Amino acid sequence: MVSADPKPRLLGPAEVRALAASLGVRPTKQRGQNFVIDPNTVRRIVRTAGVGTEDRVVEVGPGLGSLTLALLEVVDHVVAVEVDPVLGAALPATLASYAPSVADRCDVVVADALRVTDLPGEPPTALVANLPYNVAVPVLLHLMATLSSLRRGLVMVQSEVADRLVAAPGSRTYGVPSVKAAWYASLRRAGSVGRSVFWPAPNVDSGLVAWERRDAPATTASRQQVFAVVDAAFAQRRKTLRGALRGLAGSAAAAEAALAQAGVSPSARGESLTVEEFARIAEGLAAGSGGGS
Repeated sequence: MVSADPKPRLLGPAEVRALAASLGVRPTKQRGQNFVIDPNTVRRIVRTAGVGTEDRVVEVGPGLGSLTLALLEVVDHVVAVEVDPVLGAALPATLASYAPSVADRCDVVVADALRVTDLPGEPPTALVANLPYNVAVPVLLHLMATLSSLRRGLVMVQSEVADRLVAAPGSRTYGVPSVKAAWYASLRRAGSVGRSVFWPAPNVDSGLVAWERRDAPATTASRQQVFAVVDAAFAQRRKTLRGALRGLAGSAAAAEAALAQAGVSPSARGESLTVEEFARIAEGLAAGSGGGS
């Protein structure tokens, strides 16, 4: 398990800037890069994630290694997925310098997390990441779908994205991310993070979202069929489901028949439905078209 040797040294503002300068790296908005410069924040993220010596953690967007070093203080193994080839190539040397006794417990994978289908080593148990702001939701949903061994996680995202991910039916922030994430997991807000702990400081506050894997809704419809209904229902939020699902169903009458079979009012709107209700509608549409899951 985790070595009893001295703990890793964590990165503060001076270390982050010095590492970036040595690599000729300037954080880019294109890749959603905002590096954490506060050791207390990364320790708090790891503590809130509840990971320990038995966990194999996936980290997306390790950047210069701030969170990676904090994870190596407490977990068995980290697989760090970094899209930036310069940062990915430099991370092993940083870990060897700041955490020499446990640096071999981290595999660095230079890849786009949205295209990852498997990872080296034993299956990961948790996802802990400061997700790049511009792709946070797609990355989270992709990894939930692709890495079935993940049982829980904690991600840092824009505050408003955190609100959307954890929103309940009927709330003004409930939408496509809320429903799709609920297919895989139970989610909750686990705290807020201010702008001052990042370099460069973003224009928005951040939020922590904790999640626990749960069974998908019991349904004969496939996930793709259910998600197609979700996308259609929220594509035109002002429309009732009868109208919003017309194109997907083939006609308003077919949409109404599927809704009736699901026990959902045709005058309801997507923001009022649970993921289970979306699954029932997908079943009704598949039955109406004569197809299965």
